[in-house]
Amino acid sequence: MSRRRPPPKNAVALHYDGKGAPRISAKGRGIVAEEIIALAEAHGIPLHEDSELVTLLAQLELNEEIPRELYLAVAEVIAFAYMITEKFPPGWGKK
Repeated sequence: MSRRRPPPKNAVALHYDGKGAPRISAKGRGIVAEEIIALAEAHGIPLHEDSELVTLLAQLELNEEIPRELYLAVAEVIAFAYMITEKFPPGWGKK
């Protein structure tokens, strides 16, 4: 009887400075994904699991802006990160 191993983890890191669209800052599978996740945890960067979104983002090149079709999904992740860290970009919420 063989044991099923879970599929390797995938990870994609985004960088967003409030200007333009978020960019892919790191991506990897297996050990590289685990290192990306460990670095994020070590630096207090919020993590969000969404295998479908990661699959789509992993197809992009490093430093590439996310496509318009993914803006809403990524905006929800960024809003989630802002809320749980209570850190917001300059000018956020000003009228």
